[in-house]
Amino acid sequence: MKARYAQVGLGVRSWMYSIALAGPYAERHALVGLCDSNAGRLAQRVAWARANGLEVPAYAPADFERMITETRPDVVIVATPDVLHDDYAVRAMEAGCDVLVEKPLTIDAGRCRRLLDAQARTGRRCTVTFNYRYAPVRSQVKRLLAEGAIGDVLSVDFHWNLDTTHGADYFRRWHRRKENSGGLLVHKATHHFDLVNWWLGTVPERVFASGRRAYYRPETADRLGLAGRSERCLDCAPAARCPFRLDLRREKWLAALYHEHESHDGYRRDACVFSDEIDIEDAVAVTAEYASGARLAYSLHAFMPWEGYEVAFNGTLGRLEHGCRESVYVSGDGSVPGALEPEGSSVRIRRHREAPREVPVEGGSGGHGGGDALLLEALFGEPAPDALGRAADHVAGAWSIATGIAANRSIESGEVVAIADLLPELVALGPPA
Repeated sequence: MKARYAQVGLGVRSWMYSIALAGPYAERHALVGLCDSNAGRLAQRVAWARANGLEVPAYAPADFERMITETRPDVVIVATPDVLHDDYAVRAMEAGCDVLVEKPLTIDAGRCRRLLDAQARTGRRCTVTFNYRYAPVRSQVKRLLAEGAIGDVLSVDFHWNLDTTHGADYFRRWHRRKENSGGLLVHKATHHFDLVNWWLGTVPERVFASGRRAYYRPETADRLGLAGRSERCLDCAPAARCPFRLDLRREKWLAALYHEHESHDGYRRDACVFSDEIDIEDAVAVTAEYASGARLAYSLHAFMPWEGYEVAFNGTLGRLEHGCRESVYVSGDGSVPGALEPEGSSVRIRRHREAPREVPVEGGSGGHGGGDALLLEALFGEPAPDALGRAADHVAGAWSIATGIAANRSIESGEVVAIADLLPELVALGPPA
């Protein structure tokens, strides 16, 4: 019998799941329901499903429970804006469904507690889709650390760069408001903090952070000579000379997903990246202490000349250095997101009193360093051993956002934030299995 799936939230990221369920995994799974707040985008997905031989009913958000009653899904895939993840996940679990939630699990401590409570009450499975865990090179780093390549890890230096194409995109979408996304420390860095938790096999205890909006500000636009700008690119007078212009009329994928459906909800995909309405940071620095005794020094900048990261693990036997360069893209522009640049990826081990050793990189093709395809196989393919523990449940999802939520609180207060004070329910659950 096929497993039955319903989807809520039909933005750009949701396509990965629809295509998988209607295509390579259709023999094992069935897409039975679709739900979105934008009637135009909902009709678009129904038409796409019909063109692929599927008759899938559509539901408005107010009819979410009716969708579950009528279509009887085993699993609900939640790919809405982040602020709504907890609402739909809780409602789905309470209706007797398992849930598959796009990262981040949610955006703040209160919503996290609500999700944890619902899972405990219902006993339903909650999976968080951390595709970065599945990228071969990141799994390679996990194995090297687990094998003791540098002994016990004492500290981690981790620096993530978003370039001025991909990085800027967070400042023109709904992500630009912390009330929607939790800011980059939650929405984006959930990947990064999850990798640290997973790589080290431990969880954070105390967090201190600082951050600000340093680049995507009106003053930067003024320095670029962009006076007289508007709140969106399409009707902006100086758009033709703006290096951050997004022309929805030329971007067919984005036009079909968003511009053609603006009349239904008023959402504009091409908001000005220099707007005063933005309240998320574009430059952050975080220090964290872990239960294992390890310390993390982390930074994220969203206005860099290249995309990717550099991470170094300092251990009792030496140091492991790993770096990745990733492809540049705008979310939903039809290109492969986060593909590895082969010449810019490396793994190096420097053991005490030994010559440095270059480790051949285990590369992967496709989205997010090859992680997307392997994640889909793990979710929808034949069950297979997971020796590296790449599958992530609600506990792993909660620990991944705990660092970012604490960092946001630390930026506000200027103080060190203890996870036990912020999310005692999570601490009581302990580290992920």
